[in-house]
Amino acid sequence: MGEMVRYPGTGGTGEGYLAIPSGGAASPAVIVIQDWWGLVPHVRSVVDRFADAGFVALAPDFRRGPAVKPDEPRQMLNAAQMDEAAADIAAAADYLAGRTEVTGKVGAAGFCAGASLALWAATRSERIVATAAFYPRLPWDGMRAEWDDYAGKAAVIHCSEADGLSADDGVQGARRAIEAAGGTCQTYDYPGTAHAFFNEDRPENYDQRAAATAWARTLELFRAKLG
Repeated sequence: MGEMVRYPGTGGTGEGYLAIPSGGAASPAVIVIQDWWGLVPHVRSVVDRFADAGFVALAPDFRRGPAVKPDEPRQMLNAAQMDEAAADIAAAADYLAGRTEVTGKVGAAGFCAGASLALWAATRSERIVATAAFYPRLPWDGMRAEWDDYAGKAAVIHCSEADGLSADDGVQGARRAIEAAGGTCQTYDYPGTAHAFFNEDRPENYDQRAAATAWARTLELFRAKLG
């Protein structure tokens, strides 16, 4: 189990849920970026899973609590807030890099809106060198066509069928931008899946086989790039 921590942020003090591997060895780090709904139990469970897999993991709390009304999630992160949120993620990366438990590099993994932010955050932080995006969905016009600082970095995008798979214009735009900047981007399609197929707390969407495959591919990327 992790704990809530405070750290220096771009607009003052940031807050997030942190979990550290139990083995005691210094580890690479992963930032887990919430979906529309905020720092809900599912996001915390993903942080704990990363810690169990050997990564120091932190989920910044952008909302200071979960969304409580049906229309709130879409107000959490809109296109105008993309750079601000990416700067907050970069501050979280700096915080992790300064912890004694962290060695190696930093990755970012996100879901839905957070998936788009995970991809975008690597353009704003030299520390973030690998990103994993689970069914990204956000107003993509909030992101510039040219993505800086992706040279030598790597991304994977896990695409649900409900969102259009990897043929989606937003996914293809992100892939092209990453590759044009000198990074690598692997897209994976999960036919027959709904949006949020990784979320066990949404049984109507959860797909155990697709979730397990996407998790294994994400760990493979982070172990190769962050060690």
